[in-house]
Amino acid sequence: MKLGLEFFRSKVAQRIFLLFISSALIPVAILAIIHYKIVIKEIYSQNQQQIHEISKTYEMDINQRLMLVQDDMEMFASLYSSESRAILQRLPEEFSDRFQKRLNGLVIDTDKGNPELLIGSSFDSPELTPVEEERIISGELLIRTEYHPENQSHIFMSMALNPESKKGGILWADVDPDFLWFMGTDYPLPASTDLSILDQSNNPLLSTLDPPLAFSEEATLQMTEGYASQFEWRHLGQTYLAAYRPISLKNQYLAENWKIVLSMNKDRMFAFPNNFKIIFPLIILASLWLVLFLSTIQIRKSLIPLEKLKEGTKRIANRDFESRVKVTSRDEFEEVAESFNAMARQLGRQFKTLTTMVEIDRAILSVLDTEKIVNTVLTRMREVFPSKSVSMAVIDFNPGDTAQTYIREDKNDKVKPVEKVQINPEELQILRKNPETLMIKKDENLPSYLAPMARQGIKSFLVLPIFLKHRLAGILSFGYAKQPKLSQEDLDQARQLADQVAVAFSNARLIEELNELNWGTLTALARAIDAKSPWTAGHSEQSTKLAVKIGEAMKLSHEDIDDLNRGGLLHDIGKLGIPIDILDKPGKLTSEERKTMQKHVRLGARILEPITAYEKIIPIVLQHHERFNGKGYPDGLKGDSINLSARIFAVADSYEAMTADRPYRKAFDRNSAMGIIKENSGSDFDPHVVNAFLRVMDQGTRQ
Repeated sequence: MKLGLEFFRSKVAQRIFLLFISSALIPVAILAIIHYKIVIKEIYSQNQQQIHEISKTYEMDINQRLMLVQDDMEMFASLYSSESRAILQRLPEEFSDRFQKRLNGLVIDTDKGNPELLIGSSFDSPELTPVEEERIISGELLIRTEYHPENQSHIFMSMALNPESKKGGILWADVDPDFLWFMGTDYPLPASTDLSILDQSNNPLLSTLDPPLAFSEEATLQMTEGYASQFEWRHLGQTYLAAYRPISLKNQYLAENWKIVLSMNKDRMFAFPNNFKIIFPLIILASLWLVLFLSTIQIRKSLIPLEKLKEGTKRIANRDFESRVKVTSRDEFEEVAESFNAMARQLGRQFKTLTTMVEIDRAILSVLDTEKIVNTVLTRMREVFPSKSVSMAVIDFNPGDTAQTYIREDKNDKVKPVEKVQINPEELQILRKNPETLMIKKDENLPSYLAPMARQGIKSFLVLPIFLKHRLAGILSFGYAKQPKLSQEDLDQARQLADQVAVAFSNARLIEELNELNWGTLTALARAIDAKSPWTAGHSEQSTKLAVKIGEAMKLSHEDIDDLNRGGLLHDIGKLGIPIDILDKPGKLTSEERKTMQKHVRLGARILEPITAYEKIIPIVLQHHERFNGKGYPDGLKGDSINLSARIFAVADSYEAMTADRPYRKAFDRNSAMGIIKENSGSDFDPHVVNAFLRVMDQGTRQ
């Protein structure tokens, strides 16, 4: 495709050009807005994480400082006694300085009502309830806060001076808030961050906001619903992002939890994104001119690969899977072209595989002979599923779990039976546990049905059991020189074909059973016909065997041989309607008796007329007493107008009748009977049939 100014004739080019021109700002704007929102979200998320971590750190540090105060009080309590008060006055200067940094005052409140000041400034200890006093004397610690809106709030900690004796008074400490809140230390808050510490009544013990904060009802509710939470609130017209975390006091002190609220001013958080809003219009304008310049170049570069891909897809649609697209643009179009070519190869392989599988399905499902099914499968299987060797073990149900193995080797296309093997119970159990697929290595306990393949150097096997009505019917096996790398798609295709083989086996078995039933029924019926007279016992079967041999000698088709076989077994079915006294009469029949006897052919044809499947054998039943010269019955047919199978059976029937005893005569010997048939060739019998008969008899004599 040539791309000069002619590219505007392409609808794709026109659409791309118009989209570039009319919507150039939209992608840039969307990208900028998305980027802006992402930046906002990221800043918001980072600050959320930051204030969350800081609030967590403050909580841990405040608890730790409360424990330091507790340790100081326990030290004072251990040193304080009537004998050691002087020791308190002589504490090292470093301890005194440490205590004074942590405590504003430390007093002992006794039952006498005169508090004793130990260090710092004196203060009035808070009043205690009887329950609180009892729990403190029992050894528990208490923290009490006094909120003063105008002055600094007080934080008191108390403990029993001697909890073991429950006497001696209560030790009270006025904790320095600056020590707890890290004021005057190298522990600064991050920029734009404010800290608030609230007592159990949400009164601010500490607030870096000016004036002190007053939380909304909604914010207060969020601080009471969870262990830790984040929320937004407004103060003096500004919005703050806050992280709330309780300072847990209940487990260690007689006090309700305090709250840490770390707030960050949102306007300061988003100072950089707000500046971006000013720069954004200038970026849009510059982008517009750049897009106008690049759009034309990009259209020209894009349409050539697109046109090639378009032509390639048309060829693929026409099943030209050998089609390849060549693009050398050194960009994504080249990668798309490579992917397209890979797809074409894959589609070609899959289409060929599906076509082959359909052909195999059609072939095996149209065949009703087990050996032909096996031959078809082993011949075509490797077109779908490549392997070094493939075999099929067909289970013989009659003698037991024996299997006839067939192998198609890699060197040639011949399929041949190799040997019969016995499937032992352990092998059968393994196949039942793995009804889909089974991978076996040669160095493992190799099943007997894989031994013929193993002798050919096969080291790895893929086994697909074939079950019919929960009974093992066959085993399809693929052999490899080394462990194959098979995809799930490969295994599914092999399993699908194995299932089709199971269907074909089922059809073949059904037809075999129906044939056995049919032949058994015909044989039983023939014996029933012959059993009507003791003189004709076995006549139908013997004459049919001879007729079949004559037909084979005349190279009749398999179908004609089957018809000859069926017709022969039923050729005298009409005798069921003939009186027994005529059939077994020892003397010559009268004219009327002969006419009655001759009716058996028409009666037999009439009996078989309702059975459509026996339509082709009715001429045998009806015409096997016709003579080649036209002097037979019932219609006096002559020559080739007589059905060929009837002409064949006429010879076989006559021979078997002459060589058997009858009530009216003794049997002829073999040579005499053959001589009579030979003499009547061309008159009673078809000469071609007689020649075939004589060849069969001669061959029988030699054997």
